[in-house]
Amino acid sequence: MHDTTISDPALRGFSACGCGCSKHQLNTFDYFSDVPGNNQVSNLVEVQFKNTRKGYFLNDNQLDLAKGDIVAVEASPGHDIGTVTLTGSLVPLQMKKAQLKPGTELKRIYRKARPADIDKWDEARGRENATMIQSRQIAKELELDMKIGDVEYQGDCNKAIFYYIADQRIDFRKLIRVLADTFHVRIEMRQIGARQEAARIGGIGPCGRELCCSTWRKDFQTVSTGAARQQDLSPNPQKLAGQCGKLKCCLNYELDVYQEAHQVLPDRSVPLETLDATYFHFKTDILSGRITYSMDKRMAVNLVTISAERAWEIIAQNKAGEKPEALDNEERPAPKKPVDLAEQDDLTRFDKLRKKKKRKPQSKDKERVPRNRDEQGRNGREAQGNGRDESRRPRENRQREPRQKDNTPKSGNNPAKE
Repeated sequence: MHDTTISDPALRGFSACGCGCSKHQLNTFDYFSDVPGNNQVSNLVEVQFKNTRKGYFLNDNQLDLAKGDIVAVEASPGHDIGTVTLTGSLVPLQMKKAQLKPGTELKRIYRKARPADIDKWDEARGRENATMIQSRQIAKELELDMKIGDVEYQGDCNKAIFYYIADQRIDFRKLIRVLADTFHVRIEMRQIGARQEAARIGGIGPCGRELCCSTWRKDFQTVSTGAARQQDLSPNPQKLAGQCGKLKCCLNYELDVYQEAHQVLPDRSVPLETLDATYFHFKTDILSGRITYSMDKRMAVNLVTISAERAWEIIAQNKAGEKPEALDNEERPAPKKPVDLAEQDDLTRFDKLRKKKKRKPQSKDKERVPRNRDEQGRNGREAQGNGRDESRRPRENRQREPRQKDNTPKSGNNPAKE
């Protein structure tokens, strides 16, 4: 790990010494990073600045650079600070992919960034958000029909790049003078499109992942509504539009597969005639090759789904003047009978008397365990009675003795018995 390598919050998940993680913006997987002598193959270096802005520079000083190093590069005027994202043999291929003109003059890499350069670079990045908000207010006061989407300061704080979006051509000469007097830097205006703005700002698409234009996609191909029709997508502008308000770039990803699948399908305008009726195209499952026909052109009436091969056979028979008996000649499996859950059990199972289980004879050696609390109490009383004096007679065998009559008059003042 080099000493000048520091973590950059703008490069999410960036790895300095290895191939790096693919989570940060426009990352290139360097599968030659562990090959000895890869950096000596080419002196070209790819450097990334804020968000999606990248540049290609010459390493004339033969610096030992690795992925993630902070370097000072040539700019006009002064110098700029960026992060090395690619070195070695893959850089010429990336330049070819970026469609750089053959006679383009490449600038040089001065040195690895010093601590003073990094401090000034951090200071410049801290001023960008406040500058963007203030510049938007200035453009509104000048009544300019434009939107300033992003501001990027150069590494030495001598120049600021203002990225704006406008539908029409705008005379911003007065705006440049006001911005220069306000921020005391050199002003550069760059017009970008809606897709470029979404790539610089970033966001989450309807698929739940980060936008392709802000993670890996570097070029923007033309997307038309014909791509949606080829894939039988709903012509709903809200579903076909991306975060930028334009048609989604991902509509072109599977377009070639659908175009190849369309070549084996019959023309939708050709009806199929049978002995009973005439069938018209209703819908098509392109990837599975299944076509649904209806007996009415405008609504679903007696829908029949057949394969593309069967549709070609019927078209050939109709051209020969023949009509099949039925549109579908496939053997359909017998429909399954509905299962009634009530039939699985006997409804009269609760009316049957339960068979009494025969009690097992208990051995005399073992004492029987009482079944309930009443029996336990009865057994306890019997055990308690057995412990009494046997000489006492039972209550029912006792002879009731005559009670002696007491002729003493009842009175509340009777003296106590001695």
